[in-house]
Amino acid sequence: MATTEVERRRGQLAALSIAAVVIIVGVPLWWRTTETYRAWLPFSQIRDLSKLQLHLSADVEVVFARGTLTPEQQKRVPLTQTQDEEHAVDESTVLRYTHEIKYRTATIMEEDALSKPTAAEADLSLHMLSESPCGSSVVYVIPEVSLLLPENVKVYIGQRRTAILRMDAEMRAGKTVEQLLGVLKPQIKQVLRVMSFSHTDITAALSDRVRFNPGSKESMTHSMRAFTSSPGYEITFSLLNPDPKSHRLHWNIEGAVQTYIQPFLTKLSPLANFSMDSQMLHYAMLGVNPRYDNDRGAYILHADSLAHVINPVEARLGSNAASSNPVLNFLLYVPDAQHSPLYIRDHKKMEVPSNAFHSPRWGGIMVYNVKNLYGPEAEFPVNIDINMAEVMGVFLTQLRLLVGMQSSPPPPGFSVAPCGSVGLADWELDRLMWSRSVENIATATTTITSLAQLLDQIGNIVINDNIAQQVSSAVTSVQLAVAELEAGNLGFALQYSKEAILASEKAFFDPSLLHLLYFPDDQKFAIYIPLFLPMCVPILLSLLKIASEARQRYREKQAKKD
Repeated sequence: MATTEVERRRGQLAALSIAAVVIIVGVPLWWRTTETYRAWLPFSQIRDLSKLQLHLSADVEVVFARGTLTPEQQKRVPLTQTQDEEHAVDESTVLRYTHEIKYRTATIMEEDALSKPTAAEADLSLHMLSESPCGSSVVYVIPEVSLLLPENVKVYIGQRRTAILRMDAEMRAGKTVEQLLGVLKPQIKQVLRVMSFSHTDITAALSDRVRFNPGSKESMTHSMRAFTSSPGYEITFSLLNPDPKSHRLHWNIEGAVQTYIQPFLTKLSPLANFSMDSQMLHYAMLGVNPRYDNDRGAYILHADSLAHVINPVEARLGSNAASSNPVLNFLLYVPDAQHSPLYIRDHKKMEVPSNAFHSPRWGGIMVYNVKNLYGPEAEFPVNIDINMAEVMGVFLTQLRLLVGMQSSPPPPGFSVAPCGSVGLADWELDRLMWSRSVENIATATTTITSLAQLLDQIGNIVINDNIAQQVSSAVTSVQLAVAELEAGNLGFALQYSKEAILASEKAFFDPSLLHLLYFPDDQKFAIYIPLFLPMCVPILLSLLKIASEARQRYREKQAKKD
């Protein structure tokens, strides 16, 4: 009897020991060795970024030339004034614009520059005196009697960051400085809509974040045409020769790119990196049969059929698989002898002067007719030298639209200087930098918040230290970019916004985030139950038996006491 009691007691102690080892050592060890490692992320800061509140600031200098102010008015001109606007785009996006306007009178050297015979020469002379910082603007106010601008021109906008505004009779009628500035203020505002950031441009940059209302059709069209912001772009120039037996084409693409395209891309270097290549494709057809117009004596390609041109051609172009950057395609198509000449007509059935068209976020195609370059008695194949100045002029115009340059005409009474050989004015670059900075910030915040929601909802995704570092870097870069925009430092804001979008996309597309993404809980139970159930059932039954016996002994003791 004593032996049986000792054995029973020993069994109870063994069961309790095994249970204690499993609970105290086994379960914590298993939990520790199988838990998902999740590095710390700044979720509170990411939640703050979900409500995008941007404050864009720019410096504007208004310079009064001789004859615009009376001596009494010069004494009372304020040093600075601030113009503020605020727009609530939606419940989570608020935009605020500030222009810090500084007033002063022109210096002697500036007066000499404004006395030049033409506005273009005055713009160049003013630029040589001092170069305005990136993102700023200078407006020179000249008297009504000045001959610097033609009679029908009220405002001249140069190639740099300078505008020349002529006083009108309404401004001259102002007796006090307050009245004069009250008339001048809306005109300055109109100039800044052209030269500086505008609500239309900024809203278009937020197209991936904000839904457009019906009244912003122009912004929607512009945002759909231009490529989205990217750290780099690939540009491919292709010459399509469907009839090499008739035409032997020669094009100096390398020299043309260096002369016409490279200066433009060099000026765009703060925005992105560009790489270029070229190719010549023989027997490459458009895939659409043009119709012959008896009245015109030529083949016609209608606007309705242009959408069917790209896909067959794109199959022959190839792609740069080694790069993930967007590709801008520019195609020069020389029609074969049986379908020459070939002209493009728009939706109004009018011939397109450039004989070219562009496809949003893809590129452009130009039809180059050569039939008039040789006579009917010419021997085939005919050697043809392509006029690269004409071709590159069209491609440069299309490239401006595809990178995000606005094509809207200036307001009435405005004269905008030609872009020159560079193809881009300084103030146009500033406008594009404002838009790209806002677009990068919006894209980075959307990417970071989406990643944070994903990681919060799926708890078995591993968050390693590299991802946490990239997310923290993206959050910091976004905060710095927003602060630089508010301070008016456009160059720094663009740089930080580029760093933010690179870090956010690197974290979002990190391959390690997919390792346990499709490992649901039912699979966990299917793996762990066969492993733990055979071990846990005997231990659990032993513990239940020990508890039952302890309860029985307790009841017996209570009965003896009674």
